[in-house]
Amino acid sequence: MAKNNQIETTHKSFEDIKRLNRYNEEFWMARELAKTLDYAEFRNFSPVIEKAKKACKNSEQTVSDHFVEMHEMVDLGSGAQRKVASYALSRYACYLIVQNADANKLVIANGQTYFAIQTRRQELKDDTGFQQLSEDQKRLMLHNELATHNKQLAAVARNAGVKSGLDYAIFQNHGYKGLYGGLDNKAIHQHKGLKKSQKILDHMGSTELAANLFRATQTEDKLKRDAIKGKSKANQTHRKVGAKVRQTIKELGGTMPEDLPTPEQGIKQLEHQRKKLGNGQE
Repeated sequence: MAKNNQIETTHKSFEDIKRLNRYNEEFWMARELAKTLDYAEFRNFSPVIEKAKKACKNSEQTVSDHFVEMHEMVDLGSGAQRKVASYALSRYACYLIVQNADANKLVIANGQTYFAIQTRRQELKDDTGFQQLSEDQKRLMLHNELATHNKQLAAVARNAGVKSGLDYAIFQNHGYKGLYGGLDNKAIHQHKGLKKSQKILDHMGSTELAANLFRATQTEDKLKRDAIKGKSKANQTHRKVGAKVRQTIKELGGTMPEDLPTPEQGIKQLEHQRKKLGNGQE
């Protein structure tokens, strides 16, 4: 109970320091965030910001859109104030920061949960660029991102003891069972009415892909953060994370993944169409 209360309090503090600009867009000030994340000296927090900026660039995002350089007034011991360099941070920037911060601190672990959930729930919903994409474009983007994170998850799972192909299939099924209310890969495949040759990840809509992306990224982070060792523990961790994502969807009033509509066209068909358009073909 005490731990849950601390998580709730930490989440509230992240909300407390959130600001809104004149366009009603939310942002966080870097020095305030540093204090909330228990960094006594901002100079110790600056390397974390730099790592997050690199991660942002590697994600093919425009760094200056998420890390806006500006100045912030800080109090001096004499009661005076001094203007110092700082950043206005987007929610995505905060998400990247907590992913690169000291995970041994409980407040960091809580921040990872908070910003991950809010980023996937709100950034995809509120981001103008993302919303301007068609459903097929969203599917392609999220599918590619999920494919990348699945490779990263496989590497982390291997370090935890998930060695063989069969081991990894079992590991993946535990994640699916958590997210899909007990359904494994085969059961999801049957539930969707897919053919043997069709893969479930290729026939997910953007909402379902986003849920699976969140499952994959959070499992990867938890395996690393908690230094999970052993196939059984890795499997249980994956299932628990999947179940947590499912619970979050329920709390937000969303549709359960297995009940979301299945797109008629698979990802390979969409990629083929995109290539044809890119080559100027009709």
